[in-house]
Amino acid sequence: MTESRGVPPLTLSSQVIASSGQVSSDLAGETVLLSMKTAKYYGFEGVGSRIWALAQSPIAVADICTTIALEYEVEPERAESDTLAFLSQLLDKGLLEVRSGA
Repeated sequence: MTESRGVPPLTLSSQVIASSGQVSSDLAGETVLLSMKTAKYYGFEGVGSRIWALAQSPIAVADICTTIALEYEVEPERAESDTLAFLSQLLDKGLLEVRSGA
């Protein structure tokens, strides 16, 4: 779990949303993102692009995991593990904000 920069740890009940201060675009199924804070580019495709699209509005991590498991026909445990890992990377790079679950 991530607790960097004083944010709550990332759990299934956490609410996440893409951070402000960045520009992203879908280019033929690949998401390309520029962080205006760090001037770094990021790119992801497939499941990563889908997770990024879901995080454009506040959403519970559990809801993202469920969506990924259903849409990509993977075991819920695998979807949870991989989604939490990806979201943690986004959080560590300052591309995602996390809020404690209700």
